[in-house]
Amino acid sequence: MGEDKLLMNYRGNPMLWQTVNLLSDLPVYERIIVTTDARLKRISLPPGIKPCINSYPKNGQSESIRIGVEAATGTHYLFLVADQPLLTPADLIPLIKSATENPDKIIYPIINSKPSSPTVFPSKLRTELLTLSDDTGGRVLREVYPELCYTIKPEYPMNFIDIDTIEDFHDLIK
Repeated sequence: MGEDKLLMNYRGNPMLWQTVNLLSDLPVYERIIVTTDARLKRISLPPGIKPCINSYPKNGQSESIRIGVEAATGTHYLFLVADQPLLTPADLIPLIKSATENPDKIIYPIINSKPSSPTVFPSKLRTELLTLSDDTGGRVLREVYPELCYTIKPEYPMNFIDIDTIEDFHDLIK
């Protein structure tokens, strides 16, 4: 995209701020944000959000997952990505509720017949999450443990759009 997309201006703030606000409004046990020091300096965190610095973002998504899991103490891990700025608490409540009702499952939405983010992992997969590598993220665990997968179909699938290209961003701000 030519610049850090999470710091691009969306609704008067860096796009990352949308996820911070979303995190603030969720009924979860603890709130942790894993980001770079440079990004953290561009936003102010509301009370109750614990920052964790990823000094090695070039190691891929797995580095952020590891840092977040190491800092977390709850029964589940809800992984949000910061490039889905249209998500609302109402979009995520079904994921959280499904995790409560299915405590040993990997919970994620299906959008256009494909797995999407965010994803909730049970803490029983902590060791596996801590040993992920590269940019595979948690999706590899869905492949390893298909019997643990539980999917939901969101009421508003368009809210789950992620911003990966400059064209996606321009469509977002139209």
